[in-house]
Amino acid sequence: MALPNRVKIVEVGPRDGLQNEKTIVPLAVKVELIDRLSATGLPMIESGAFVSPKWVPQMADTAEVLAAIQRRPDVGYPVLVPNTKGLEQAIASGVEEVAIFGAASEAFSAKNINCSIAESLERFRPVAEAALAQGIRVRGYVSCVLGCPYQGEVPVAEVARVSKALLDLGCYEISLGDTIGVGTAGKARALIERVSDSVPLEKLAVHFHDTYGQALANIHACLEAGVAVVDASVAGLGGCPYAKGASGNVATEDVVYLLNGLGIESGVDLKSLAATGAWISQALSRPNGSRTGNALAAA
Repeated sequence: MALPNRVKIVEVGPRDGLQNEKTIVPLAVKVELIDRLSATGLPMIESGAFVSPKWVPQMADTAEVLAAIQRRPDVGYPVLVPNTKGLEQAIASGVEEVAIFGAASEAFSAKNINCSIAESLERFRPVAEAALAQGIRVRGYVSCVLGCPYQGEVPVAEVARVSKALLDLGCYEISLGDTIGVGTAGKARALIERVSDSVPLEKLAVHFHDTYGQALANIHACLEAGVAVVDASVAGLGGCPYAKGASGNVATEDVVYLLNGLGIESGVDLKSLAATGAWISQALSRPNGSRTGNALAAA
């Protein structure tokens, strides 16, 4: 299959990236990060999560973040919601899109959200229904698509089943997440080919962690398989809490550099994105996780 002409990048740094930071990131930093990212041409920036502050204290100020950012008409600012209470808070904050998340691994589902996969999908039914009734778009995440920290191998048929269930709940797009970053290009491509039997290819997105340094190779394999939506995190923000010492999300700068090299449009200005990555790394006193960002800074 030919490579796509254009790829939509979903920036997850302000949510998936920051949620694992040990010290609370100041509100002003979160707002500036989102505003800087908005100016780079990114079409979608996941801006927070309405989850229990007891479990994810880093996301406790999501309503304040959404109230303070400078929203651009051509940029989406989705948030993650785990339940109807979270959805109510999201609606009050004027969001136009929410994300819900399931797992392809029973063991991960039990450890992460304390219920079975079937129970998690039933919990999301009223959330999706209420969101869609309000005209809010719903995106679905499936975690552990290429491996689980607790059970190891995850059957591809299970990934396809959960993805189809989320599609049936009304999700317009399903993001397949390699949560622990164990996937390789061949497995990633085979996954897309199998899941696209159950979910239309144009409704699939990929979300790779770079634990074993395979994220870009995996993304390239998925682009060749026809995927045209990629999740990424500026400066590679976001450790992986389930794999000690592991890096987290693939860096957005590295994805944009890959796309530029392939002649694929993303609409993202690499220079301003790299500057944003350097800025947030400094603000968080952490090394920049983007190879491209570091190379551009040294040039």
